[in-house]
Amino acid sequence: PDGEPYLAGQRCGACGAVYLGRRRACARCATEGGFAEIALSRRGTLWVWSIVHQSAPGVPVPYVVGVVDLPEGVSVRCNLIEVAPDPAALRFGMPVEMTTGVSQQDRDGNDVVAFYFRPAPAF
Repeated sequence: PDGEPYLAGQRCGACGAVYLGRRRACARCATEGGFAEIALSRRGTLWVWSIVHQSAPGVPVPYVVGVVDLPEGVSVRCNLIEVAPDPAALRFGMPVEMTTGVSQQDRDGNDVVAFYFRPAPAF
C-alpha cells in the first residue's frame, strides 16, 4: 500500500474468500490455485483476549494475547502491546491497529521483526 508493513492475505479468484497466508485450495469453494495476494487492513476489532501469566523461560509476563477480526473477514491471533495487562484496560470490540517491532534476535544477532496489534482510536 503506502510503504507501511502489512499482513499479506490471499483472495480466491473464484469466490473472493480471503485468507491469511498462502493457500493451495479455497476452503469455501474448493477451487485449487487462482489466489491473488492482497494487503490486509492494518486496523481491526479485538474479538477476544487473554492475559498470559505463565510462559516459556525468558518470556516476560504478564502479556496480552488476542484474536483480531479484520474487515476482510480474516481473524488474526496476535500479541497486543501498548495496553496494560489488566481487564480494566481491555474490552471486546476495542478498535486496534497493526504495528511491527523487534521481538528478539536470532543466533547471529539479527533483529527478528514481528507484527503486533495495539489500541487505536475509534473508527
